[in-house]
Amino acid sequence: MAGLNVSLSFFLATIALCQAARRASKALLPKGAYVSFALEAVGAAQLGACCLEMRMLAELGPWAGGFGPDLLLTLLFLLFLAHGATFNGASANPTVSLQELLLAEASLPGTLLKLAAQELGMQAACALTRLYWAWELSDLHVLQNLMAEHCSSALRTTVAHGALVEGACAFVFHLTLLRLRNSLPVYRVSAVALLVTVSAYTAGPLTSAFFNPTLAASVTFHCAGHTLLEYAQVYWLGPLTGMVLAVLLYHGHLPCLFQRNLLYSQKNKYRTPKGKPAPGPEGAQTPTEGCRGQEPGQRRVGQQPLGSLWSSMWRPGPWLRGRKPTPTSSPEAIRQ
Repeated sequence: MAGLNVSLSFFLATIALCQAARRASKALLPKGAYVSFALEAVGAAQLGACCLEMRMLAELGPWAGGFGPDLLLTLLFLLFLAHGATFNGASANPTVSLQELLLAEASLPGTLLKLAAQELGMQAACALTRLYWAWELSDLHVLQNLMAEHCSSALRTTVAHGALVEGACAFVFHLTLLRLRNSLPVYRVSAVALLVTVSAYTAGPLTSAFFNPTLAASVTFHCAGHTLLEYAQVYWLGPLTGMVLAVLLYHGHLPCLFQRNLLYSQKNKYRTPKGKPAPGPEGAQTPTEGCRGQEPGQRRVGQQPLGSLWSSMWRPGPWLRGRKPTPTSSPEAIRQ
């Protein structure tokens, strides 16, 4: 448990230092530089450092520290809850930044600046985390330093299967972000943390479920086992394809490229007037035309006047005609 306590202290110290860096950059930098560069760089550094430590726990913890998968998944869920609460709008993910560009919510220079900040933050996280491991504060860090030169690849399946897995994870991830973008932050952060945890449980044994090109490049691209092109197909092309498909499925088009909806037909909100009915035969007349063609004082043959019709239907009784009704015979008269 000593190794776990050291890792927990590392997580807390990393989050605290990154939060202090955010406040300092907000006070010193202009708003544009703070939003486009500082937030993304600090968020990428925080994400990269925590993911490197978590990967070390996942690889060495089960047989060197006795950590079960339930403990590791719970820790991963709590970490992403902390990331969502402290990132302050940053994504630390190139596919999310490119998604904002496709949705016409960000400019091209701003997106390129975010991508550069994310790469810089990841490289800083890798350097600082390896320096921290060199202190060898726990037995797990000693083993990690011994195995650093012979790291194992995170891709444990074929290239095509790995690209499909990463693309599917990115597709579900971005579809969730699009669906919950207008919801409360507490619901959005919890849903994303739960989704990342489930993805790590299902796809972790195959590709480690990065669906983050910059994070994957910093963590596993230098490991032996696959070429750079194979890594790029799995961890770059797969997530980018999943992101584009998620945007296309959710919106029906890519707003940055074209406005025409390719998947969903839009109904016209204005109703078109219906045409006039086709004229009937020459001798046929509509009821209104027949009434208009008749003079006010005329009536058709065989049609009874309204007054005579009413008098035939209602006739006054004997009381109204001034005569008394005939009394009904009594039973005694009938017997006589």
